[in-house]
Formats: sequence, structure tokens, C-alpha cells
Amino acid sequence: MPRIEKLWIKPAKGAAMQRVEELSIGAEDGVAGNKPQQRPVTFLAQERWTELMEQLGADLDPATRRANVLVSGIDLIESTDKTIRIGDVELIVRGETRPCGQMEAALPGLEEAMRDRWGGGAWTEVVTGGTIRVGDDVSIA
Repeated sequence: MPRIEKLWIKPAKGAAMQRVEELSIGAEDGVAGNKPQQRPVTFLAQERWTELMEQLGADLDPATRRANVLVSGIDLIESTDKTIRIGDVELIVRGETRPCGQMEAALPGLEEAMRDRWGGGAWTEVVTGGTIRVGDDVSIA
């Protein structure tokens, strides 16, 4: 069953990601405690991150990607307009999260490798807010 593996907030631009056990997500403002951003909730697929690390011979923490949610068991490739449900929380995938120069700074070659097959993950729009927790089941349709 697909599930949430890890959660993070980004308190400020360039600040270290803070790992948390739960996220409060508002319909208007996205992740509570996260710096305001255009992409309210971001997802990274654990399996895709593992592939990237194997491809590059590295072992970076997935927090390096700076996403809010690490999920397992879900393929985010071409998931635009699909609905992600986590308990009462409902999010719509609005697009691929494209990698930036921070990925290249973290590991040479990572930015380019992430451009293939949605390696940077996906960003979502909040339909129904609520609280999500590490270990929660996730569905996408």
C-alpha cells in the first residue's frame, strides 16, 4: 500500500529542511510553517529518488530535494491532474517539480538526472486541507 515515509517543512528560503512527523495543510496557505511558495505541497517518490542515487553512485538524504512529502509505492510520472488522497486531505497534482541549481550544488549531475521521468517530484494544489502523518496511506487516481 502506498504510504507517507517522511515529511518536511521549509521554514525559509535556503534554510535546512526540518523533518516532522505530521503536517497541517490549509486549503488557502498550504503547509503550516512552510515558507510561502507558489507550490503549496510538494511530493517526491522514494523509489525514484533511490534510482537517482544508484544511477549517480550517491547516498544523499531525500531531504536534499526539498520536497514536503516522501511517498513510497506511487509513481508520480505524468500524474498531472490526478488526485492524491491522504485521509481527509485531497490534493490535485498540478505538475512536475523541475530541479534547480541547488540540486547540482548538492551533487554534480543530480540536476540533469532529475530532469528525466519526474525525478524532481510533483507539486500539488490543496482541495481539502487537514493533517497528514508519517505512515498514513496514500492513494492517487
